[in-house]
Formats: sequence, structure tokens, C-alpha cells
Amino acid sequence: MVEAGAWRHAPVLVCGASSQIGWFLLPQLVAAKLEVLALSRRPQPEIAGVAWLHGALPVPPPRVEEAGSACSFAPLDALAAWIDAGAAPRLRQVVATSSMSAESKQASPVAADREISQRLREGEAGLMRACERRGIAWTILRPTLIYGAGRDRSLTPLARRGMRWRVFGLPAGRGLRQPVHAADIAQAVVRALDTGVSGRVIPIGGGERLPAAEMFARVRASLPVHTLPLPVPAPVVRLGARLLPSLRGPLSRLEQDLVADNGELERLLGVHPRAFRPDADCWR
Repeated sequence: MVEAGAWRHAPVLVCGASSQIGWFLLPQLVAAKLEVLALSRRPQPEIAGVAWLHGALPVPPPRVEEAGSACSFAPLDALAAWIDAGAAPRLRQVVATSSMSAESKQASPVAADREISQRLREGEAGLMRACERRGIAWTILRPTLIYGAGRDRSLTPLARRGMRWRVFGLPAGRGLRQPVHAADIAQAVVRALDTGVSGRVIPIGGGERLPAAEMFARVRASLPVHTLPLPVPAPVVRLGARLLPSLRGPLSRLEQDLVADNGELERLLGVHPRAFRPDADCWR
């Protein structure tokens, strides 16, 4: 554990700053009057109080060496390689995101899913080792399904297809889902830095668990245009999982619970994520 609030005395580096979590995190850091170094592969619009740096881990531009703390939404293996290389000599604290897929896809019948799980778990372990070798405090957050900034690759594409085609598929699915808003993850990142909690892998899900079918129905209800509901019954879902290799993983998980225990999140960080009540702004 590091001293609570110690991270505020040196620049904070945000890796993957143009991601959906970064979208909500940067304003919080600026409002706290912190020096923010934001790393992105592509040029970004200027934000008052944010110094954009063009590049990526593990070989970022030189100015990242000033950082005393890092928030990372980039690949874990790249972050670990950068730390292992001895970069950023003032670095004392790291908060990074992984995914609950590290756990939920571990025993998947789909080989590609198992590979994702293994890659995530290896990335987590590599980051832990790299930080511990250098005496850097670390915290890893494992979010469930992320939404909120129109930048995710799961619910937002469904919402946009529905708005474009005016038809919204509603697959049957009793497996529980726990979508988490990107702003709540950003809050958890700040709290992890502020409290000095370290050496923890903390799950983070939304404030509500609901069946997959209900999740899709709420996405449809949030759209700013009328769409025709297109129910997809369970036998059709099962047939699609057999016939469509690219959809086999997502369709086969519709009866599986993909949730997180927020106990540590609430106890250690004091974060209580919102229920799943999306609106049209979530998909823009």
C-alpha cells in the first residue's frame, strides 16, 4: 500500500486515454487540478489541462518518464514490458483494467474464448511481477460488459444497427448480465489511486444484474428512434451458435451468468456503480 493521496504530487499518465474509460477519467483528473499526461496512438482534440502524447506502450514518447502514477486501459503485456524496462523512475503506483473475461471465458467451449482468458490472466500476472520487482503498488480492475461512451464493441454496435435498420433483434437469454458504465470504472480508478489500495484484483460490475434478454430490451427502449422488435427464440439462438462460427462464443454464453461480485469494490474503494438504465447518449 502507498500513502493515500500520494499520487497527486506528480504527473499522472493515462495510457489508452482515448478509450471509453479515459473519456470519463480525463475530466475528473483535470477537475482535481492534476498534471495529466494522456497517451494515445492517434491525434486527439485538445482538452484544457491535458497534455496529449502521441505514441503507445511499451515504447512511448520521452515525457512519460515524468509520471509518478499511471492509469492504463491498454494491453497489460505492453504495460508490464514498459515497467520491466525500468521506465518512469518516479513511478510508484499503477491502476490497470483487465476484464472479467479472464474468469468467465476460462472454461468456454470456444477455443478463441479460452485464448482470450489465458492472455488476460498472463497479462495480469506479468504486470504483478513487473510492479513487484520495482516496488510499485498495483491494482487491477476486472470490469464486466462496459457501456456509456458509444465506444464499446458490444452493445453500441447493436444499438447503432437498430437505429440504422429500424429493426432490433431480441435474442432469448436467461443468463445474468451486469453492464457497468465507463464513468463508474473511471471513478474506481481515481479511488484506487487515492486510497493507496494495492496488490488487489478487484471485480467491477454494474449496480444491477438482469437477464440477457432484458438487457437487450432496455437497449432497444433507450434508442431515440422507433425500432421493430425481432424476437429470436432460444432454438434459433442455439442453431446460430452451431452454424455461425463468428457468433458461436457470444450466442453460447446467452444462458451463462456473466457477473461480478462488487463486495471488494464497495468495501475497499467505496464505489457503488449505477443500475443499467441506458439512454440515447450512451450510443453516440
